Amino acid sequence: MFRLFAFLAALFIAVPALAQSGQQRACSNRTELLKRLGQVYSEDPVALGIATNGGMLEVLSSEGGSTWTIIITMPDGRSCMFASGESWQSMPRKTERAPT
Repeated sequence: MFRLFAFLAALFIAVPALAQSGQQRACSNRTELLKRLGQVYSEDPVALGIATNGGMLEVLSSEGGSTWTIIITMPDGRSCMFASGESWQSMPRKTERAPT
C-alpha cells in the first residue's frame, strides 16, 4: 500500500508540469466525473490520498480491475482525469517490516 501511495504522490507532483506542457485533461465537477466513470466503465473509488496542496487524488477501478482511472480533485471542486488504463491490481500490504 505504501508503494501505491508513493506512486500516486509522484503522479500528483507531476500534474503541474503536465498542465504547463499543454496536454489536455478531461476535467469536470467531481460528482459528474464519478457518475460518468461509473456508468461507462463501472468504476468506483478504491484508494485516495490528500496532497499537501489540498488536492485529493483518487484511484477508481472496475470490479476485477479490468479498467482503472486516476483523478485529481482540487479544493475548488474541479476534478481532472490524470491517467487511465487496464488490468489494475491491488498489492497486498506487508504485515511486518524488517528492522532497518
